[in-house]
Amino acid sequence: MPEGAQVLADLQAQITRYVILPSAEALTAVTLWVAASHLQPAWQHAPRLAVVAPEKRCGKSRLLDVLTETVHNCLITVNASPAAIFRSITDDNPPTLLVDEADTLFGTVKAAERNEDLRGLLNAGHQRNRPTLRVSGPEHKPTPFPTFAMAALAGIDDLPDTIMDRSVVIRMRRRAPGEKVAAFRTHRDTPALHALRDRLTSWLQPLGALAADREPVMPVEDRAADTWEPLVIVADLAGGDWPALVRVACRTMSDYEAGQDEEGGLRTRLLVGIRRAFGAERDPAVLATKRLLEALNADREAPWAEYGAGGLTPRGLQLLLKPYGISSANRRFPDGTQAKGFARNQFLDAWARYCPEPAPAVQVTAQRLPGTAP
Repeated sequence: MPEGAQVLADLQAQITRYVILPSAEALTAVTLWVAASHLQPAWQHAPRLAVVAPEKRCGKSRLLDVLTETVHNCLITVNASPAAIFRSITDDNPPTLLVDEADTLFGTVKAAERNEDLRGLLNAGHQRNRPTLRVSGPEHKPTPFPTFAMAALAGIDDLPDTIMDRSVVIRMRRRAPGEKVAAFRTHRDTPALHALRDRLTSWLQPLGALAADREPVMPVEDRAADTWEPLVIVADLAGGDWPALVRVACRTMSDYEAGQDEEGGLRTRLLVGIRRAFGAERDPAVLATKRLLEALNADREAPWAEYGAGGLTPRGLQLLLKPYGISSANRRFPDGTQAKGFARNQFLDAWARYCPEPAPAVQVTAQRLPGTAP
């Protein structure tokens, strides 16, 4: 087995000793995220790791225990100020930020407003060359401070959308009956984890220039590709089964999060519901507003029936569609009648931009990179 593949396999075994992750893909992602932290100067984007759960006692803090001892240059905090954090970040050797109980920082409107600077720092630090400007020193001169650093945030429920959108998302859950993990004891267990951390450093740091030049084949696009690219590059450098495993994890987990956004965003969900309503009518060129609302309000899994006293109304539909530049108009129907309605082609651009149909799964063949072991 190639050296890199063996180090990653050993790290994976240590993670599973203490934590049960929700899927094999999540385990692959966490393992490669830890490894990627040891090559931060090589990356254009610093992926966040969002470790979220619906309730307490789902293993979030235990996972952070393992990350603390294996990532590069760990900087862990529960309630540090943004000023303290960005003064701890350097361009040549960024720390890996670990933030526990992130829900207490962003979980309420008041907390989110109070920690807006921290959210801005975490958003800016996802991409290289996005410094924050602060007045500093006895002469009070504006001074740029670097923000670029990988970060893991653990909390109950989803983090702010702007952070989730820049994250590899790990959705933890409670252990089922019969699922067992080892207790974590700092004095006993950290030596083995530190040994793995040192092996990751020894393997990866000589490959920094090679990693910085890589533009791997990605199974996703746009921000998801930016976020996952460091993990894919590390997997390609490792060889073995890792290039195929990371691409499956990337596609599967990114598709799931896109689905979460689709269900969570009210307007996006409306677009999906309208597409289904047209599909149920065999995609006519025009659909009456009355018929469209009947189809939307009849969907028991959608929120429209409870949207108002009588469900979603023509006025409510107009307001929700206004940001997309879509409105109803008098339409003539094939039977010669006229009524308010929508043309299907009004929605084509919005469907393509905000809720595209899932692309067919594409099998990616891993390719060995020059200078890496087969």
